[in-house]
Amino acid sequence: MAASVFDSPLYAHLFPTGDAGRLFSDSAAIRAMLIVEGALAKAQGNLGVIPEISAAAIHRATLEIAIDPGAIAKATGENGVCVPGLVAAFRTEMNAPEHAQYVHWGATSQDIIDTALMLRLRQLLALIETDLQRLLDLLANQAETHAETVMAGRTYAQHATVTSWGAVLADWGHALCDSLEALPALRGNALWVSLSGAAGTSAALGPHAPQLRAALADGLGLADPGRSWHVDRGPLLRITDWLGLVTTTLGRMGDTLIALCASDIAEIRLTGAGGSSTMPQKQNPVGPSALVALAHQTNALRAAMGPAGAHQHQRDGAAWFTEWMVLPQICLGAASGTQIACSVADALCPDAERMRATIEKSGGMLQAEALSFALSETMPRPAAQTATKDLCAQAQSSGQTLRALATAAYPELAPTVFEADRHMGAAPAEARAFVRRVRALRRP
Repeated sequence: MAASVFDSPLYAHLFPTGDAGRLFSDSAAIRAMLIVEGALAKAQGNLGVIPEISAAAIHRATLEIAIDPGAIAKATGENGVCVPGLVAAFRTEMNAPEHAQYVHWGATSQDIIDTALMLRLRQLLALIETDLQRLLDLLANQAETHAETVMAGRTYAQHATVTSWGAVLADWGHALCDSLEALPALRGNALWVSLSGAAGTSAALGPHAPQLRAALADGLGLADPGRSWHVDRGPLLRITDWLGLVTTTLGRMGDTLIALCASDIAEIRLTGAGGSSTMPQKQNPVGPSALVALAHQTNALRAAMGPAGAHQHQRDGAAWFTEWMVLPQICLGAASGTQIACSVADALCPDAERMRATIEKSGGMLQAEALSFALSETMPRPAAQTATKDLCAQAQSSGQTLRALATAAYPELAPTVFEADRHMGAAPAEARAFVRRVRALRRP
């Protein structure tokens, strides 16, 4: 097995990452760091911090020169960071020492690494946003069709009251809409440029350091936090929390779908479900299972991101290294989750007849709450609850239906008490509200 399922050719279709997978490679990291170095030189040239001709040469070279990760691996191992080796290799490749001397002027390794990471995280969020929009469209289309498709609601894995399949879809969808709507604010308070020098004081950047940081942010399309954030890892924690919430919602969706696909429930089928090597009848819920696994992994890794956010003094190698080990897995877990969820949502086949059969088979137990309120019209509420509980216990012990026992004991009961479609409450409205919300998100 590969060290990560996201790097595995064997598991590439079980845990697909799409274009996001290309963002978390050594080559992508180096390319992003060179972009930052080029943008920094350009901003410094415009402000007169370094000669403008040197700034132009550096900026052009960052777009043309490629640095082999393997060529700077030894230096990275010695220094604990890749930037010293990267800068040295880049200066050599420039073959113009009169200009190359101004590369990385006044910056520190963390400025370059963190800013380059933000460039990649910005692309990641855009890719996940696109997948979420597609997923929400798929869920909304089915929620609209099945707003009034009645089914058993379950709490603690037991029958509770009736709901609708559309409302179940809406429950997952509303949570994903919340995450989608939170993205603009997240981008503003997390996708930050970093430029504050060796110990976060900007001493080597000169008297115009704030203007330079603002110019770098503008050149890269990132936000300027107006301060150093070397050891304030809030931006990364906010992004990982958002990714974790998305992945957890998808895991919740997967968990419920696994249960609904179970042989003894079978209210949902998945087209193209997985097969067994020896049992021909099996249709395994592979996609939902992958969603649950990704949620488990992501939440375990989020537990490591918390301590990694507690940096000591003005830089903390141990905490920083931990981020490098953990953050890419969280990012790719979320990217994989949205890709898988789109495929799962596209393959959902609800069995409305089976859902109604489940309700009928309960013999009225799913309308026990409705019965207790109907009885409350002619007796005190506590007495009505007690009478209903007694009837439920009698039904379970005798094998008779609750409907038959209640009708015999209370002939005056309205027949609508046991009509499931009349007791969905706000479920259909919730489904339709979700559909409207998704449609509104699509409007310019």
